[in-house]
Amino acid sequence: MNIDTLTKHISQWGEDRGITINGKPLGQAGKMIEEAAETLQAVIKGDKSEIIDGIGDVYVTLVMLAETSGLDIADCIEAAYEEIKDRKGFLDSNGVFHKEL
Repeated sequence: MNIDTLTKHISQWGEDRGITINGKPLGQAGKMIEEAAETLQAVIKGDKSEIIDGIGDVYVTLVMLAETSGLDIADCIEAAYEEIKDRKGFLDSNGVFHKEL
């Protein structure tokens, strides 16, 4: 499945469970942080299957956060891309990104 189809399924899942109607952005933001922390633990452990699960869970919570905020996840991603698309620079061997000015 492509990302658009998956996102539509996620949206329907959230609607079916009352998340998009009854959920609050703060609750979804908290859930997103929880899932991100679990993903970090999976990365630290080097557990690829848990990393995959974590990335998916973070995406689901981001979709729900967008929807409970009255936003479209695609618009949020596009806004982020527009902000970074012309950035120049590089990531060094220590994991630090150096912006080209």
